[in-house]
Amino acid sequence: MTGLRTTRVRWIILALVLFASFVSYFVRSNLSVIGGAMMEDTGLTEIQLGYIFSAFAAGYALFQLPGGVLGHRFGARALITVLAIIWAILTALTGLVPDTAEWDVVAVLSSLIVLRFLVGATNSPIFPVTAGGTIANWFPVGSWGLPMGLQITGLSLGAAVSAPLLVWLVDAYGWRAALLITAPCALVLALVWWWYVRDFPKDHPSVGPAEQALIDAGRPPPEAHRQPGAWKVALANRDILLLTISYFCMNYVFYLFFSWFFFYLVDVKQFGQQQAGLFVSAQWVLGAITGAAGGFLCDRMVRKWGFRLGIRWLAITSLLLTGIFLVGGAVTNSVYVAVTLLCLSYGINQLSDPPYWVAAIAVAGRYGEVATGVLNTGGNVAGFFGGMLVPFVAATLGWTVAVASGALFLLIGAILWLFIRADRPMLEQQA
Repeated sequence: MTGLRTTRVRWIILALVLFASFVSYFVRSNLSVIGGAMMEDTGLTEIQLGYIFSAFAAGYALFQLPGGVLGHRFGARALITVLAIIWAILTALTGLVPDTAEWDVVAVLSSLIVLRFLVGATNSPIFPVTAGGTIANWFPVGSWGLPMGLQITGLSLGAAVSAPLLVWLVDAYGWRAALLITAPCALVLALVWWWYVRDFPKDHPSVGPAEQALIDAGRPPPEAHRQPGAWKVALANRDILLLTISYFCMNYVFYLFFSWFFFYLVDVKQFGQQQAGLFVSAQWVLGAITGAAGGFLCDRMVRKWGFRLGIRWLAITSLLLTGIFLVGGAVTNSVYVAVTLLCLSYGINQLSDPPYWVAAIAVAGRYGEVATGVLNTGGNVAGFFGGMLVPFVAATLGWTVAVASGALFLLIGAILWLFIRADRPMLEQQA
């Protein structure tokens, strides 16, 4: 009877997914922290720094769907291993870009734009592949929310650690050395990921029959219903498209924090860099907690009200509350009240993230990597759009308007959820 014991390999796989998320955000959020020091060293302006932020967002958005298709074709094990090695190389190369004493500003700016575009492109598959692939394949139907939320915890902790650590490294050794010192963490991920992770439970030697049966209950085997061109079906699916547009609106506010919060605290609110680093870390830690809470609530509400209503009302409530706190933080005259409200706004925004991914996987079935690739394309076009819009609005109308403008996007995103049905599988609709 020992063969019927439910093994727990899926939770170890999830721990490695969290580690991958941690490393991914650590190596890609570094520029939002070192940006000020890099500007002083290279002679770049705020607008030019915005171009560099947008280059990352452009690469990240453009390669979401191709990344999902590659993950569906080659599997998470091989793809994430290769990408992690590339992350380490690109991080090191960024630290080796010469200053304006050796190159002119155009050459420095162009190099940084190309490198950040490549960082974005190679980071883009991480969530379609691990969420739409690894988590969807390794956890039972209807139990995806908590793993998704814990993945947000991993990425948030990566960003939380990066802020104070990078500030300390920059102060001690300079921004170039900070990148060179932290680059090898991606190589550790590549080694561990290749050693332990498998694409499907059936391929892992430590998975027992009971765990296999638990995971596969209520869904076809991996070999069933393999349809070429599934990305075309996803692009044409009404619910996936509505999810994608709504995710654009939600992620506009995410990127507002991701790209500009540290800069906003230092240059607008006049906090010291160490203090601003702690506030940014607090924001990410709060997001780590609320991301996991959002996943837990998502699973509970799906079990109680189903994929259609359970996911919908959690997302709508979170988006509307995010907007209220965002506007409050933008308009208050107290800098500490502003920081508190803005951190709460970010935290509540992360409650809404698991519902998007769970809904996309519920609609997509075995094509989760493809559908979440479409979803995250729209979500991260917001990063490119916001990278251009936020500094422009701040320069013309002020930072209060630039920050508060996110509430309009959140309202639109909440309204769209009224028309989304996560209980309609896309291949059944096609049939």
